[in-house]
Amino acid sequence: MNGRKLLAGSVVLAVAGVSVSSAVRDDTLAPPPVAGHGPVRLVAFDSCDNAVAELRRALAPHVTAYGVGGGNFLFAEGMAADTSAGVAQKSASDMGAATPPAQQREHSTTNVHEQGVDEPDIVKTDGKRVVTIAGGELRVIDVASRAITGTVDLGERRASQLLVAGDRALVVVDSAVPVVKPTRPSGRPSFAPVPGTELVLVDLGALKEIGSLKIDGSYLDARQIGGTARVVVRSQPRIEWVHPDRTTNEAGALRRNREILQSEPITSWLPRYELAENGARSSGTLLDCANVSRPSAPSATSMLTVLTFDLSGRLGTGQPVSVVADGDTVYGTDRTLYIADDHRLLPQHPTRPPVRRPVTTAIHQFDISQPGPPKHVASGDVGGTLLNQYSLSEHDGILRVATTTGTGRGCCRRTPAEAREQVRSESFVTTLRRDGNVLTEVGQVGGLGKGERIYSVRFIGKMGYVVTFRQTDPLYTLDLSDPGRPRVLGELKITGFSAYLHPAGDGKLIGVGQEATERGRTTGTQVSLFDVGNPASPQRLAQHHLPNSSSEAQFDPHAFLYWPQDGTLVVPVWRNRTAYEASSLVLRVEGDRLLDVGRIVEPQSAEPQSRNHGGDQRRTIVIGDQLWSVSAAGVQVNARAGLAQQAWLPFTR
Repeated sequence: MNGRKLLAGSVVLAVAGVSVSSAVRDDTLAPPPVAGHGPVRLVAFDSCDNAVAELRRALAPHVTAYGVGGGNFLFAEGMAADTSAGVAQKSASDMGAATPPAQQREHSTTNVHEQGVDEPDIVKTDGKRVVTIAGGELRVIDVASRAITGTVDLGERRASQLLVAGDRALVVVDSAVPVVKPTRPSGRPSFAPVPGTELVLVDLGALKEIGSLKIDGSYLDARQIGGTARVVVRSQPRIEWVHPDRTTNEAGALRRNREILQSEPITSWLPRYELAENGARSSGTLLDCANVSRPSAPSATSMLTVLTFDLSGRLGTGQPVSVVADGDTVYGTDRTLYIADDHRLLPQHPTRPPVRRPVTTAIHQFDISQPGPPKHVASGDVGGTLLNQYSLSEHDGILRVATTTGTGRGCCRRTPAEAREQVRSESFVTTLRRDGNVLTEVGQVGGLGKGERIYSVRFIGKMGYVVTFRQTDPLYTLDLSDPGRPRVLGELKITGFSAYLHPAGDGKLIGVGQEATERGRTTGTQVSLFDVGNPASPQRLAQHHLPNSSSEAQFDPHAFLYWPQDGTLVVPVWRNRTAYEASSLVLRVEGDRLLDVGRIVEPQSAEPQSRNHGGDQRRTIVIGDQLWSVSAAGVQVNARAGLAQQAWLPFTR
């Protein structure tokens, strides 16, 4: 969603209304059982009748007097869409495919995990133009003239990310207006629909919106290979639960909710859509039962849908493929897409202690090597939970997975004593290989950071690097050359931690995170340069510490820039001293040193109200001999040598 998982607000399954049951009984209410999570295999439903029967049966153990979960929520610990990324360097881009090479400038691209697999972000460039979204507008900036040459007004929609291929941009809008309002049976309570996701296709040449697809599910993540984008959406069943009130106690509400579940049609689970394209509108159920797969033991509380779009064509409904599962993390190569679910949605009873249990992560593998929708090919599971997409890496047909084990529980129902309790934890790296339709374990190494949790992971070739933290920061180096016998080679203990690791060539790693005291109290942003050339004895060569500050790059590596051609390194930072300060910290990797080049300060950031106007710098990109810094307030152009300001392009509406 990040260098560390963040709490993803509320995952709302339904909003309770007024009970219509008047029967009151003193049934003894047992806490909802927790579904077991053994080996995971996906199979397709053979008919819609069997599908709805299976989904009702799977959801039944999670139904309480308050619907699914305690009250109106399923509590989630550490869930968020993972928006982290990886290698920032010049690469071929579909965005610039139509531009003659002589007209292009050497430029950086979005910092992504796997080279050749683009990830959505707030800015894209081909060296000739810059495309960014801010304040409800998509803007196109000409690099040569340093001028905003066009805008597309997105209205009140909160555009959060975009992908670009040629003259097409796919814009992701979070918290869209709900797609459809379900028909309410007579006597049933009112219903507040779950917010949805909207995907907007924009023609950058004509500067106009050419299509819009609304889906009643929350956006999880997306990947793009060439001109094909695949978007993952998570949806919940649209069921109108009742809850206890002055006329109905918990037993009566529970009985009524069980009755409601057994009358729900299959369409309550299948996501719906609204499509506006070429002046026409259509709506309905996004997919049929034949395109839905399920694990052997589904919970039926969530559905993941993968949409496929050829950005050069029409938008359409995305050739959807769905899985009855939840998901936290999306990782992809140029041939494979993985969706991981660490079962962190824990159904809670509002009057019972939180459910505590070991947590496992299910991993679903999809083949995307051919045009069209992905094909599920295998599933498996490992113990523990992931940090983010960097916890997954495929190399030579082997999937490497870094997890932390411990006791899972709902985040929002901890007592003060539980909040202080140190969960017994240990981190592992597990190797998996596809065997038929199952991801089977090949090898595993554990014992990493006992009593700690993972703060960052990076797999590079046949090596792995894992940072754990509680009071000090062990950086572990791992040899993964033999998947059947992964092993720890070295360990470096220092204060603070790195929340993001980036390869810097010549056996070096860059780490971005927080410095900390010996007792583990963080003190401000730190950038570290590590020597891992001798994996048995990793060393920190240099460190830059900015007290009382933090950086977006700690939890979203899209904000990180490293330009290996001259060692330029840029991260946005925020400081709280006598006043709030926002800037971009510019360093240079030179041999074994980190040189402080200076800071880029946005013109508006000196104004007290700028923080409220979203003027903080978010991204920096290299175009030729310039650094282009992008924020919600505008774009600043600085010389790469010396950082002299060359232009400021404010965004206005």
